[in-house]
Amino acid sequence: MKDIKRLIPGALISIALIAGLLYFVDFQAMWNAIRHANYRILAGSVVLSFLFLFIRAKVWQTLLRDKPKYMDVLFSAGEGYLLNNFLPFRLGELGRVFLLSRKSGMTFSEILPTIIIERVVDLAFSAAILLAALPYVADAQDSEQVGYIVGGVVIFGLLVMYVLARNNKWALDTFHRLSVRWPVLHKFGGSFLESFLDGLGVLTNGWLFIRFLFWMSLNWFMSLISYYVITLAFFPQAQPAWTLFILGAAAFGGAIPALPGGVGTFEGAISAALFLFTHDQSTSLAVALTARLYNYLNSGVIGGIGLIREGQTLSGIYQQLMALRKKEE
Repeated sequence: MKDIKRLIPGALISIALIAGLLYFVDFQAMWNAIRHANYRILAGSVVLSFLFLFIRAKVWQTLLRDKPKYMDVLFSAGEGYLLNNFLPFRLGELGRVFLLSRKSGMTFSEILPTIIIERVVDLAFSAAILLAALPYVADAQDSEQVGYIVGGVVIFGLLVMYVLARNNKWALDTFHRLSVRWPVLHKFGGSFLESFLDGLGVLTNGWLFIRFLFWMSLNWFMSLISYYVITLAFFPQAQPAWTLFILGAAAFGGAIPALPGGVGTFEGAISAALFLFTHDQSTSLAVALTARLYNYLNSGVIGGIGLIREGQTLSGIYQQLMALRKKEE
């Protein structure tokens, strides 16, 4: 019942957005837009969507200090994105940590901090991209404040993690001193915190962090190209500046509570952002659905191969993750 209650807010948001799209979109016009899209361009964007996942795996491997094999990281990342498409509570993030820990020799708590760092830096990039796009969007002055707030929170979070990484012994000693009254928390929490702080060490390794930022920048650049190419297939007049706002909106849309995979919020964010430039809601939704299809395609292929290699199923991993969550609680 607790899990069902946690699902309700996201489900209501997704249902409301889907209802809005169904009300405002002319589905015959959307179907015509799909029929008359430039499929040569779309074929090229399929390749770009797979390149995105390959580079994202390199981003994660760099954060992991190249300890796991690249192929193990790639398949684990694909499995995580595949799980996020179907499982609630973004269990795919825990899923890829769990699956990689089983085949890399690294512990769960050693891998988990890399996911947090990755997501925080993703937020920083999305905030920067959205701020860069705002001058091209009419009547978006108020959104600039949101971008600055998010950017400030992200920078503050990175600074806190950096301070903890630089003073990990002090942080660990402080935790042990404060948690001594609760033996279970003292024992297991200390073990987890030690591995967590060790994982944050990437922030204090200058060369490693530069490599991470390089691959992350390349990954976001690949996303910009991919979204631009998809948009170009439907709107030949599309400008690169459009993609900045579309990608920034999609990134923040993914942070809103929703059904698994961001159903409704993802399509709503992309189609609304594109509508500001085109005033064509139906074709804008066609672009959003194409981007959704590509997300399913690359994660389905890479993640599906990974699951087959390991003899896993979605339901089996879900049960293992729920058991893991109960154990952690």
